[in-house]
Amino acid sequence: MANLKEVRNRIASVSSTQQITKAMKMVSAAKLKRATNAIIQLRPYANKLKDILGNLSASLEGSTSPYIQERAPKHVLIVVVSSNRGLAGAFNANVIKTANQLIAKKYSEQLRKGNLSIIAIGKKAQDYYEKRKYNVIGNNNELYSALTFEHASKITEAIMTGFVGGDYDRVEVVYNQFRNAAVQVLITEQLLPLAKPEKVVNTKNSVDYILEPSQKEIVEELIPKSIKIQLYKAILDSHASEHGARMTAMDKATDNAGELLRSLKLSYNQARQAAITTELTEIVSGAAALSNG
Repeated sequence: MANLKEVRNRIASVSSTQQITKAMKMVSAAKLKRATNAIIQLRPYANKLKDILGNLSASLEGSTSPYIQERAPKHVLIVVVSSNRGLAGAFNANVIKTANQLIAKKYSEQLRKGNLSIIAIGKKAQDYYEKRKYNVIGNNNELYSALTFEHASKITEAIMTGFVGGDYDRVEVVYNQFRNAAVQVLITEQLLPLAKPEKVVNTKNSVDYILEPSQKEIVEELIPKSIKIQLYKAILDSHASEHGARMTAMDKATDNAGELLRSLKLSYNQARQAAITTELTEIVSGAAALSNG
């Protein structure tokens, strides 16, 4: 039977851990609310922008925008969106695993030739790919300290400049899409070249826009904005997913600590009973020996 002092120390340690996990769950729940509000507010705007581009898709066929020009993917950039901190279950491991599967499946040749680059948004992905000697461009770990469209746009603008300059022929983004606190869906999207929207068939829901100055000029203006919104939405999705994953992980950790505490308290009580029984046996035996003597 375990030593009583040993079990008491373990009970104190697990109780302390349980208090920490409870506090972390509450903090993550508060942050999740703010992060969820941000992505929910952005989605209608992003979807409407996509719808407008879809309605104007005829103009894309003759567009000279460099952001929609398809090229053979000799040089590829993968944007991996992770978090800065751990304790979020398999959140970071899953996004890195998905990015690695994408590279192995589609871009193993580019990787072998040294023509594959990584932009990591989040310290976990940054550290992972730097340790494995990938060509990691820049450091964006401070983005989450002030997660705004303006700050995210600076990253997107650098990517767009690299694409136009021929540094990359294709850019893909890997991130966790937020569904709810318990569910995050891993998504891989092509950021550049911008995929041409499917032509909208005339239906009751289609919109006949009055365009000024011209359909083509408006499309040329909307394409860069659409690319920026796409990456910003991916980052917001990942940010909300991170807090959802951490809240769920801390909730499970709290429950596990509770189960362990019950087990330890049972062990403590059994050890205590055994000690008392031993003491009583010794007292009775001593008393019997004295009376016999």
